[in-house]
Amino acid sequence: MPDRKRVYHGVSIGILMLDTRFQRFVGDIGNARTWPFPVQYRIVRDATPNRVTRPEGPDLLDAFKVAADELIDAGVDGITTTCGFLALYQRELAEHCSVPVATSALLQVPMVARILPKGKRPAILTFCAESLTPRHLEAVGVDIATPVYGMSPGSEFQRAIREGDASVPFATLQREVLETAERTVRADARIGALVLECTNLAPYSRDIGRLTGLPVFDVVTLVHCFHRSLAPERFVQD
Repeated sequence: MPDRKRVYHGVSIGILMLDTRFQRFVGDIGNARTWPFPVQYRIVRDATPNRVTRPEGPDLLDAFKVAADELIDAGVDGITTTCGFLALYQRELAEHCSVPVATSALLQVPMVARILPKGKRPAILTFCAESLTPRHLEAVGVDIATPVYGMSPGSEFQRAIREGDASVPFATLQREVLETAERTVRADARIGALVLECTNLAPYSRDIGRLTGLPVFDVVTLVHCFHRSLAPERFVQD
């Protein structure tokens, strides 16, 4: 988009960030060291995890529209977010924004369902299974029959995010995530891949893949693909 006026240049990905205080390890979308390319963040004030993940929570769409417009006006070429539950706003944000929008790792589920061998299906691993409703799935074209498994309501993983506790060790969270992943694949032999709704699960994707032997799709796989579409690589010919 060379004709656009920009405040900054060379930043393809703009990230709408929830208003959080918990630790974001490398691999999390909210840790800038996760990305081998520059990104730009915009915090949506008062869009806390508790508000965004409540099934009947407040309508925050307008706040996300305003923040997206600020990123676009400054120079980004695409918008994503730090919470997979924002799949709920995929259609509305895409219609509102003047650049492409990829709100959630859940956008990958329909593709994953089509690439798996016969008799296999993807499963969704989420921050909170009770809060991820058919409305969220339908908003990004996911079959509502797709199995959904969540972190335990009593887990340190959920508590740390909800309470903004940055003191929980990586190893503690890692153990909880791997226990949930193992329980998920044991529950259904037809599961052929995992799609991680929660962006905060991505630091553990490699460990999940090694433990389960399954392909793992997360916000990192989504954003890398998204970035490559916005800034295709130039290949030098011999």
